[in-house]
Amino acid sequence: MRRKVYTKDQILKAAYEVVEGEGFSGFTARNIAKKMGISTQPIYLEFKNMGDLKNTLLDEICNHLYYDVFPEVRTGDTIIDLGLNYVYFAKEQNNLYNALYVQEYGGGKKMHDFSYKYFRQLVSEHPKYSKLDENHINALHVGSWITVTGIATLMSSGIISPTQDEIVHLLNRAIENVLEKEDTSVLDSL
Repeated sequence: MRRKVYTKDQILKAAYEVVEGEGFSGFTARNIAKKMGISTQPIYLEFKNMGDLKNTLLDEICNHLYYDVFPEVRTGDTIIDLGLNYVYFAKEQNNLYNALYVQEYGGGKKMHDFSYKYFRQLVSEHPKYSKLDENHINALHVGSWITVTGIATLMSSGIISPTQDEIVHLLNRAIENVLEKEDTSVLDSL
């Protein structure tokens, strides 16, 4: 009898489904194996350990966000569009959003670093923002991050239901506040 071989992609798909359903609190070899109807052995044949699997999964998710979710054009202003895409991602994929950006053992620093790097790239390529100094870029990131995370969290939990125009207005106010300030140290300390 031939043994069935499980691929890295099949394991990643099951891991993704576990995180999407239960968050990282359910991210165990046993839960992933159960989802696939197998023992945990194939998981450890493909990945060094659960940390390796988690990092690989987060890399896959970051690629998905980078290529498929965050670049969608909605208004033409890349910072506003990124904010809107982040908010809509949180609303449409609430469990995954919470697992990545909110839960204590979720994506954490890796997701923040990915999001900042992506944001930084957008700012450097956009004529409206490309001349900003490092302090203003950091303040712009923090200000817009706080705004969209607040909106995303409140929307995903059903507390508020702003229109796209209302979200754009809130984001523009956050951006204008940062761009008008000479001293960005208040935001830098957050």
